[in-house]
Amino acid sequence: MLVAPLAPARTTVTRTAYWARLLPHLAVLACVTRIPSFVRPLWNPDEGFLAVQARLLAQGGQLYETVVDRKPPLLPWLYQAAFALCGSGSLTPLRVLAVLAQLLTAVLLASLARRRWGDRAGRTAGVLYLLVSVGLHPEDAQAATFEVFMLPWTAAAVWCADRGRWGAAGAAVAAAFLTKQTGGAVLLPVAWLLHQRGGGRAGLPRLAAGLTAPVLGAALVTDPAGFLFWTVTGSAAYASVTGSELHVLGRALANTAILAAASAGLLPPVVRALRTARAAMAELWLWLWLAASAGAVAVGCHFFGHYYLQLIPPLALLATAALHALPEDRRPTAVLASACACALFIGWGLLAPRPELAHAERLASALAHRTAPADRVLVWGIHPETYWLADRTPATRYLTAGLLTNYSGGRDSPRVGEKYAVAGAWPVFRRELAAHAPALVVDDSRGKPYAPGRLPTLRRLLAADYAEAGRVDGAVLYARVPAGQRARLSPGPYADRPPRPPAPSPGGAAPGPR
Repeated sequence: MLVAPLAPARTTVTRTAYWARLLPHLAVLACVTRIPSFVRPLWNPDEGFLAVQARLLAQGGQLYETVVDRKPPLLPWLYQAAFALCGSGSLTPLRVLAVLAQLLTAVLLASLARRRWGDRAGRTAGVLYLLVSVGLHPEDAQAATFEVFMLPWTAAAVWCADRGRWGAAGAAVAAAFLTKQTGGAVLLPVAWLLHQRGGGRAGLPRLAAGLTAPVLGAALVTDPAGFLFWTVTGSAAYASVTGSELHVLGRALANTAILAAASAGLLPPVVRALRTARAAMAELWLWLWLAASAGAVAVGCHFFGHYYLQLIPPLALLATAALHALPEDRRPTAVLASACACALFIGWGLLAPRPELAHAERLASALAHRTAPADRVLVWGIHPETYWLADRTPATRYLTAGLLTNYSGGRDSPRVGEKYAVAGAWPVFRRELAAHAPALVVDDSRGKPYAPGRLPTLRRLLAADYAEAGRVDGAVLYARVPAGQRARLSPGPYADRPPRPPAPSPGGAAPGPR
C-alpha cells in the first residue's frame, strides 16, 4: 500500500532536480549569446519601426488606423507596455525580454526532447538551440523583433500538442500568428500530431477554438477590416519578385549559407538521419515542422536573414533526435562545433560596424536641432528609427517610403513607384500632410528608386512649399517656407522637372493631384 504513492514523489524530485541543474546553464548561455544585442541602441529598422509605433500608441494612436504596418498587433503592444513601464528612451527592456524569449524557447525544446528521447537529449536540444540561435547576421539575430518573440509560441504549440493539450496548442498557434503571420505555419506539425494521436473527434474542436478565439479577439480589439487588410490581404505588391529576381536570389543564397555555417555541428547528423527511411518516418512531425518553417521563410520571396530564425527550433530537435541514435562520441563533436560557430557570431556582433545606425543618429541630431519638440516631421526613407532617435512625431501614419512606393524589401526600380503603394495610401498621405504639414522634410533616399524626383505628388509638394535647408551624409533637409514668403522663392528643388501624371494605385486608390 505504501509503494504506489512513493513513485510519483520520486519522479517529481527527479524532474525538479533535472530542471534545477539545467535551467541555470541555459539561462547563462542565453545571456552570453545575446550580449551583442545590448551594445547598440538599435540593430535594424524593424526595431525603430516598433519603437515609433509604440510611442504613437502611447499618444492615443489606433492600430491599423493611425498606426499601421503589415504585421499583427502583439509585438507593438509589447513594445508599448515596455515603454509604459520603463520609458521610451531605450530598448534595453525589450532586449531583456528577448533574452527571456530565447530562454523560454530553449526550455520548451529541451522539455520536448527529454520527453521523447531522455534526459541527455533534453540538455542537448536546449544547448544546441541557443548556440545556433545567433547564427545569422547580427542585424537579424540580435534584434528584439518579430521572430525572436514568435519562436516561444511556436515551440509552445508543439509542446502542447505533444501532450494532447489541443486547446492550448491552438492558442499558442494563434499567439505565434499574432506575433508574425508566418508563425501560423506551426499549425502543420500540430495538426499532424493530432492526426497521429487519433484525437480528431475530440481534439479538433478544441484546437480550432483555441486558434480562432485569440485571432478574432485581436481583430475586434483593433479594427476588423484594418486587421484583415494589414495582416492578410494588403501585401500583394510586397510579395511580388518581378524585376528583383537576381537580387532576391542572391539574398536567399547568402543567408542560407550563413545559417548553414552556423549549423555546421547540426547538419551532418541530420543528413545522416535522412539516409534512414525508418528514422525519418519516426520523426515525421519534426520534418513537417522544418518544411512548414522553410515555407514560411520563402513566402513573400524576400528571404531576409531574420526569417531564417524560424528554421532553428525544428533543426535543433532534428539534430538532437539524430544524435540520440548515433554513438555517444558524436554528441560532444556537434556541441563543440556549434559552440565554435557561436563564438564567431558573437564576435561578429560585438565588432560589426553599423554605418546606417551612425547615419540615422547624425540625421536625428540635425532634425532635433532644426525643429521644436511639438513639430511634425517627415523622414522620406526606410529608416523609421530616425523619428525615435530625434524624439519627433511623424507627419503621417506611413513611417517608411516603402509603404508608399513598394521599396520595402529592397525592390529594384521596375516595381517601385506611386502605383505600387499600399492600396489607398497616397490619398491618405496627402490628407495627413495637409492636416499636419511637416516643419521639416528629410529626403533620405540617397539615390534609391523611391527618390522624390520620381514621385509626382511628393515632388510637387517640395517644389511648392519647401526650400533646401541643409544636407547630412547625402540626405537633403527641406524646411517649410512661411506662406507669405513662397512667392519670392526661387524655383523649387524639382520645379525644372515636368510632372508626370501618376498611374492609379492598385485596389482603386485615387491618383495624385494633377
